Amino acid sequence: MPKNKKLLVALSILPQILLMKWLSTYPNFVESYYSEGIYPYISKLFRYVFGWLPFSFGDVFYAFAIIYMLRWLMLNIKRVKYNFKGFFIDVFCAISVIYLAFHVLWGLNYHRLPLHKNLNLNADYTTDELISTTEKFIAEANTIHVSITQDSTQKVVSPYANKEVFKMVPEGFHQLKAEFPSLDYYPKSIKNALFSLPLTYMGFSGYLNPLTGEAHVDYLVPSFKIPMISSHEVAHQLGFAAENEANFIGILAATKHPDKYFKYSGAIFALKHCLVEVYRRDPDMYEVLKTQVNVGILKNYQELQEFWDSYENPFESIFKTTYDGFLKANNQTDGMKSYSYVVALLVNYFENQNVKAN
Repeated sequence: MPKNKKLLVALSILPQILLMKWLSTYPNFVESYYSEGIYPYISKLFRYVFGWLPFSFGDVFYAFAIIYMLRWLMLNIKRVKYNFKGFFIDVFCAISVIYLAFHVLWGLNYHRLPLHKNLNLNADYTTDELISTTEKFIAEANTIHVSITQDSTQKVVSPYANKEVFKMVPEGFHQLKAEFPSLDYYPKSIKNALFSLPLTYMGFSGYLNPLTGEAHVDYLVPSFKIPMISSHEVAHQLGFAAENEANFIGILAATKHPDKYFKYSGAIFALKHCLVEVYRRDPDMYEVLKTQVNVGILKNYQELQEFWDSYENPFESIFKTTYDGFLKANNQTDGMKSYSYVVALLVNYFENQNVKAN
């Protein structure tokens, strides 16, 4: 590429950043013309192109990209001394192209209309409403748990291999079609992450590759969690970039799934979030509610905690701090704390469901 063109591409990062800042102030525009406009076509195209592959094309691409970048740095690092300008232009030319691709192919969804506004839900809730919703999830989770184990003290172990789970995921989203037509999911593109071990050490159970549209699941995570992780990543795939919104959509898809292992995975995930919020507001009530949860469910929670503890390392906090900063830079003002705000969506959604039922 001619030097002048390289310089223009490198400098284009500045107007791109300004454009993203400007678009973030117009969520209705992003919602109408991108998230519900062109993005569904982009997502479906990628799922057709890469979904049929039995491995993650995106992970292979990342591996080659990392090798290429390291090789390029080794060959060009000396240029910093005698041709800093050229080195700087080359680096920012690549950054500019990646930045553009990220936002055009998926990242603009960070600036869409908040889900609670789309669903006409309140963003706040009372402690009484929280406790009521938590009690409902305890009852639901306990019932599903016993239907699987026949013993309230036994933990759940999924009988499905991950690939079986991936094939079953779309059915949960099909169940949501009547209420949320945009959530119908076909074709699928869910893969085991090729780099699940480093992903685990980073403290993450899954991710969406924004450049290939593939949803990835950490295959090392305890089996009972896989249906919920898969549903969460598909929610990202369908354009719900915010973590709290992807959690909420994933919970709905899992709990409405006809399979009891999916229902269980979604129900105890929602319950855990609710219990954490109860603890923050009323520790005494938390202790009361915890005694109502089947011992087997608590064993699954403990199993998951022990899994993450076994991979704890000094670098995990660095990765999470970096991701926290990434979220804040992409319109998620609460960073990783936004994960807990799924409770606001759950409480208000199920409270509305109760009002309609009555």
